[in-house]
Amino acid sequence: MSENTPAPVNKNEVLKQNDPTLSGTLAETLANPALACFSSDDEQFLKFHGIYQQDDRDKRKTGKQYIMMIRARIPGGIIPPDQYLAFDDLSERYGNQTLRITSRQSFQWHGVVKDKLGPLMKGLNDALCTTVAACGDVNRNVMAPATPATSVLVERVLEDARRVDAALKPATEAYHSIWIDGEPLKLQPEEKKQFEDPLYGKTYLPRKFKIAFAIPPLNDVDVFTNCLGFVAIPDPAEPTRVLGYNLLCGGGLGMSHGNKETFPRTADVLGFFAPEELVNVAKAVLTAYRDSGDRTNRKHARLKYVIEERGAAWFRGEVEQRAGLTLAPARPMSFTKQGDLFGWHQQSDGQWFLGLYVEAGRIKDTPQRQLKTALRRIVAKFRPETRLTPSQNLLLVGVHADQKDSITALLAEHGIPVENQAGAIRRASMACPSMPTCGLGLAESERYLPSLLEKIETLLAELGLADEEIIIRMTGCPNGCARPYMAEIGFVGKAPNKYNLYLGGNAGTTRLNREYRTSVKSDDIITELRGPLTRWKNERLPGERFGDFCSRIVLPEQIKAGAAGDAAPAPLST
Repeated sequence: MSENTPAPVNKNEVLKQNDPTLSGTLAETLANPALACFSSDDEQFLKFHGIYQQDDRDKRKTGKQYIMMIRARIPGGIIPPDQYLAFDDLSERYGNQTLRITSRQSFQWHGVVKDKLGPLMKGLNDALCTTVAACGDVNRNVMAPATPATSVLVERVLEDARRVDAALKPATEAYHSIWIDGEPLKLQPEEKKQFEDPLYGKTYLPRKFKIAFAIPPLNDVDVFTNCLGFVAIPDPAEPTRVLGYNLLCGGGLGMSHGNKETFPRTADVLGFFAPEELVNVAKAVLTAYRDSGDRTNRKHARLKYVIEERGAAWFRGEVEQRAGLTLAPARPMSFTKQGDLFGWHQQSDGQWFLGLYVEAGRIKDTPQRQLKTALRRIVAKFRPETRLTPSQNLLLVGVHADQKDSITALLAEHGIPVENQAGAIRRASMACPSMPTCGLGLAESERYLPSLLEKIETLLAELGLADEEIIIRMTGCPNGCARPYMAEIGFVGKAPNKYNLYLGGNAGTTRLNREYRTSVKSDDIITELRGPLTRWKNERLPGERFGDFCSRIVLPEQIKAGAAGDAAPAPLST
């Protein structure tokens, strides 16, 4: 191939070109009981419909047993009571009797076999919920601050998040035809090829696209990790009003082991704009990425690589031209914390909300804790709104003062305390599902992190640090779904029972950590952590967090010793 010959597009691009309706043969396969699974081509189309085809890796020795994971599109993680009850019922009837909170404020249903997929999808639609574009080369679920009703500002930002989410949904009729009407899209193959989405075009985006809204000083959404971030700036004269938004572009965490051309990246701050331009700017950023992203190599296709290589100034110009405006200089902002509030807290309207810790985001019943049953009973009886947090926890919102004691008692009846729900490091932890359902998993995550946290808690107690919060996140592969590259301690699966260990994130999750050790065996993790944690106890500055200590002392020493390449990224704010 000569230097002037363009590289061929990847296979996914060909699939989208040949069927921009995204219908494939999904309806035909769904209706054929002789087929145990969808074809490899249809697996790619399924993602645009919010579905991943997987298999139970624990059972592979007896042959693949295909199951589906379905992800809802729930902007801002807001779920009315009737909808929550429907979700719970669908998980019982068609899934594996659990609900899983994602790191992007949505729900996933796991363990759904093919003949139950149609009824579950129809049930979600009947509950006024969609899964369209929850996955695939499109804008995914839009995140927003989870802390409820503590100010009018939060609710206004949530409404803006819903507006952006609605404006960026794809327009194909295939979703309704297949999952609601239960029949193939009534178009011939040549007619399918002629379809063109009014926003995304015929081939949609080069890869996935993620959006989050944040309100300083709380960075619960990890806004710098998103392709597109909107940071709300309150009006100094009227703090309940959004003066405008700082625009952030080019964040993303996915990478591949051994491929230096792939890397996590935090977003650039491009400027400030008025709130009435919000949807206009969102479309400008999305279409600029649509037209400039790499469609030849999916590992190099995210927006972060466009901005890394062409520069923030170039991309700002593209956005300004497409939006028909000039971005003003960014307004001052500072993020000092992330995470959730637990226990009872009063809202600005006088009502109350309850923050509940959900281990690894999995809502389930165990002999010790019947969280799923308790939540179902509470929502059915007291009718609170449910909000899912970016840290995989859950809030019950809009509770009347005279209901608090009854809800607390009902939770206690099911083994769930309201106070002291979990230790400091557990409350600040996250994990992806990984084994046994995710096909990308290289090592355990959700199933392993709780026992590892217990060992870390024992070490911290031994060092006299039991009450210290440390942000700890784990993923079973380098794609970073639980955002481990922003944690004070990050574990990234490398192989069975082996993890790369990252140190140095900060409390506001504005700073990337960096690799400290590679291929650490599970049995050796505590040994590797003992040294840095002991030094932190003995050498830290007053009030200094573990991640900041590692960024200031441990990682620079490692770099000086020649063990870790270039200097660690500087914090955006501290």
